[in-house]
Amino acid sequence: MRISLSLLGTLITLQLAGCAGNGDPRDPLEPMNRAIHDFNEGLDRVVMKPVAQGYQAVMPTFAQTSVRNFFSNLNDVTVLANDILQFKLENSTSDVLRLGINSTFGFLGLLDIASEMGLHKHSEDFGQTLGLWGVGSGPYLVLPFFGPSSFRDGAGLMVDMTYTDLLTQVDDIPTRNQVWLVRTISRRAELRDAKNAIDAAALDPYEFSRDLYLAHRLGQVHDGKPPAEE
Repeated sequence: MRISLSLLGTLITLQLAGCAGNGDPRDPLEPMNRAIHDFNEGLDRVVMKPVAQGYQAVMPTFAQTSVRNFFSNLNDVTVLANDILQFKLENSTSDVLRLGINSTFGFLGLLDIASEMGLHKHSEDFGQTLGLWGVGSGPYLVLPFFGPSSFRDGAGLMVDMTYTDLLTQVDDIPTRNQVWLVRTISRRAELRDAKNAIDAAALDPYEFSRDLYLAHRLGQVHDGKPPAEE
């Protein structure tokens, strides 16, 4: 997830102003969510952050970019499927071309040639598809290991993982788990600077990550133009 600097700055301001109060109606499961959040933060602090730092230390920058491009190319299958479900025909055409070009001329996605040709990556998933077709996000929900979500987005994540995540289709379990681990480390390394900024800025990291997630998802569902009342 690429965090908008303007959104990040706005939420920092709200935190400093004390605008995010307790008893948020979007978060009726807050005690449970906070416990899971603390578990995830502890796991990140003890395991994922040190591993990501080691990964960045030993992997050349070009190799990190290639790994990130490879998994981004796999994710384009999920993006394309949800483009179609949302009847975004222009994006579907672009993503078919993007997937085909990067999978062939980009050596299975290690090189992101499509972006250089103007076929930029989109961000779609089944949670957004449900939101576009009128399904509300439901209560905020923190998932173990996966982090911020909601009832709708949690269900959407399960659908994407089951049907369009190509890693799920790998039959050999040790191989699948190893590739999953590499993807997780790569994503954590990519988010290192943003995570450090959030930790440094937030008076309450839990509230901050919740508000940031919900605002970001609302923008994604409405393609950057959420209804004024929301």
